[in-house]
Amino acid sequence: MWLEILLASVLGLAVYWFASRDKEETLPLGDGWWGPGARPTAPEDESIRPFKVETSDEEINDLHRRIEKARLTPPLEDSRFHYGFNAHYLQKVLAYWRDGFDWKKQVAVLNRYPHFKTRIEGLDIHFIHVKPPRLPAGRSAKPLLMVHGWPGCFFEFYNVIPLLTDPKAHGLGGEHVFEVVCPSIPGYGFSEAASKKGLNSVATARIFYKLMLRLGFREFYAQGGDWGSLICTNIAQLAPSHVKGLHLNMAFVLRGFHVLTLLLGPRFRRLFGYTERDVELMYPLREKMFHSLLRESGYMHIQCTKPDTVGCALNDSPVGLAAYILEKFSTWTNSDFRDLEDGGLERKFSLDSLLTVIMIYWTTGTITSSQRFYKENMGRSFLSEPHERMKVQVPTGFAAFPSELLHVPERWVKSKYPKLVSYSYMPRGGHFAAFEEPELLARDLGKFVGRVEGP
Repeated sequence: MWLEILLASVLGLAVYWFASRDKEETLPLGDGWWGPGARPTAPEDESIRPFKVETSDEEINDLHRRIEKARLTPPLEDSRFHYGFNAHYLQKVLAYWRDGFDWKKQVAVLNRYPHFKTRIEGLDIHFIHVKPPRLPAGRSAKPLLMVHGWPGCFFEFYNVIPLLTDPKAHGLGGEHVFEVVCPSIPGYGFSEAASKKGLNSVATARIFYKLMLRLGFREFYAQGGDWGSLICTNIAQLAPSHVKGLHLNMAFVLRGFHVLTLLLGPRFRRLFGYTERDVELMYPLREKMFHSLLRESGYMHIQCTKPDTVGCALNDSPVGLAAYILEKFSTWTNSDFRDLEDGGLERKFSLDSLLTVIMIYWTTGTITSSQRFYKENMGRSFLSEPHERMKVQVPTGFAAFPSELLHVPERWVKSKYPKLVSYSYMPRGGHFAAFEEPELLARDLGKFVGRVEGP
């Protein structure tokens, strides 16, 4: 017993030491060129061009032919989603995709918001820019950058945007009205992919920071989950004076001293700053942390090492692409969905919405370039980059959704984001927060901004 107390004390002091180092550091802004060939000597065209999503009968007919030729392997009896995407349910998805899904109609849905492109560091960067339809007298809109992750895209934010740009009309009050900018990460969807190695989250953060400046925003809020949380974090590390606040629904803070506290967490909960809710979400440790990571991280190893190999198959087969991506929308929404024959996909999403995400990857041919983002960020020097050790010195809010892949306690978040002003245990929801629970996310974002700006 005394040995355990001594060990816990040492670990507690180590946690305190790490958490108390609040160095005011920033990342060097730098510059880059990601287009083909050498950087031209002429100044880059900084114009902002309107863009529309388009399709054609030829594109749709080619898709249908490929779906019709699909070769599926029958699933094992009673395997549900434990072996991956269940082929019986996949047949239902394919039948709807072929005979019920209206891509032209969904293209019109995508064009509901204004799309643009602009050239930054040699790449055509796509984004949507949505302004409030109305503003209360004497109020101005708050600029908000929202960044997606993998295997998502800008479309994830379509249901939360009206709650942010016109909150009063949706019963959320009119105190905080946002002007929303949602870019596509380079190599995702309609943003051009890099021609050179090395375009990681920091380079992307610099590109999006330049985008916001180009749009005339000297100060803005940033929000993200998955890769979006890391990119927005990097923006705050690059240009903290320009980021009024940072709101996240995922945080990359799993470092050594946190892992050590996990082992004694239930017994010394208060010493390590764990709440009862933290313990519920993290324990039993073997199942909720280690087994969960092993089950859900196979794709990551592939994409961190050889993304182009699997990319060849996925970029050639819409059926394979759909199974690969939609399986994540099942288990990352709720791990218990593995126990269902249909993966629980239609409990949170419509097939129209899910297939729209797939179509954005399919029609742009960007699955391989999107997967390369893993290799650029994690395939070389994982957990050794300067930004991974650097604290974030801007006001931060965090929404902890209970079905996220890994729960991050408030103490952990605060160790990297010492100016944490809002931490919320969300009542439901998983990895794709804006897509799954737009109202919960919008309300928490409004609460966070209220605390940043005060009465």
